[in-house]
Amino acid sequence: MAESRLHIRLATPNDVATILGFIRELATYEREPDAVVATEADLLRDGWGKPARFTALIAEFDGVAAGFALYFTSYSTWRGHHGVRLEDIYVTPAQRGQGIGKGLLARLARIAVDEGCPRLEWDVLNWNEPAIAVYERVGAKRLREWSIMRLADEPLRALAAQDGPTPPLDKNVS
Repeated sequence: MAESRLHIRLATPNDVATILGFIRELATYEREPDAVVATEADLLRDGWGKPARFTALIAEFDGVAAGFALYFTSYSTWRGHHGVRLEDIYVTPAQRGQGIGKGLLARLARIAVDEGCPRLEWDVLNWNEPAIAVYERVGAKRLREWSIMRLADEPLRALAAQDGPTPPLDKNVS
């Protein structure tokens, strides 16, 4: 059985090069091979710095890194509770069909349940029908009434400039 050959563990700083390699493979799969600007230093800072901004899992199949999942904490104002937000999940093409992606999703679901989270959420490209089929088979529902809005790069800086040169917010003031 494939599951006995699958081991999922928390990533360590020693996995950063592997994670970045998977991120680059994912970008190629998602038709944006030149979009990755992240570096190993960025991942080290944000995954293992203080505070850590994300957590990652590594899936090993027969002792070889075969995929990863990178996630962070989200918050639902309607539920009044934090949740798990999956940023990326990826299984290298040669290892697909072995249950690795489903295993990563199951581990994330276990983490969410163990932490009392009512939700595990992620995005998927509309054209990625193979991934959508996997997600629907495990019970995920496509939320068609929501659209992702993104502000990045120059438009982000332009909007920030409209706020003016104000001092940072003091988080200790009630």
